[in-house]
Amino acid sequence: MAVGRSAGLLVFRRSAAGDGGIEVLIGHMGGPFWARREEAAWSVPKGEYGPEETPKDAARREFREELGLPVPEGEWLGLGEVRQAGGKTVTAWAVEGDLDPAAVVAGTFSMEWPPRSGVLAEFPELDRVGWFTVEAAEARLVAGQREFLERLVTRVRGRA
Repeated sequence: MAVGRSAGLLVFRRSAAGDGGIEVLIGHMGGPFWARREEAAWSVPKGEYGPEETPKDAARREFREELGLPVPEGEWLGLGEVRQAGGKTVTAWAVEGDLDPAAVVAGTFSMEWPPRSGVLAEFPELDRVGWFTVEAAEARLVAGQREFLERLVTRVRGRA
């Protein structure tokens, strides 16, 4: 079985405290497997793509599908690739913007639940979305995506 490739977009904003810090918008993964977890259960809005789509186009599409919001206008900062524990390669970009988490209309997915019940249930792809400091986001993000935070901070400081 081929290991997939995903692409995503990490939205960030300057801290309201005016201390030079930044905050990132991440989402808690939906569905029964993540319902009771907080740590390492959040993600950059992202999704898989195939050979017919560029990673950047996939990141844009997945952002709209998962959050139900338009992609913020602005310069996309490349954050490179990371390989997650399961072998999936994730490519990400960051863009500065300020979105209201209350405006999110999450996309959904279907899966058999409970297992072996024959019943298809629908769940939100992201059941919560919020703004977090980089430090607070680090513990929440799945381990394979934490590198994107460090790369983002380096890129933003390099532009200041």
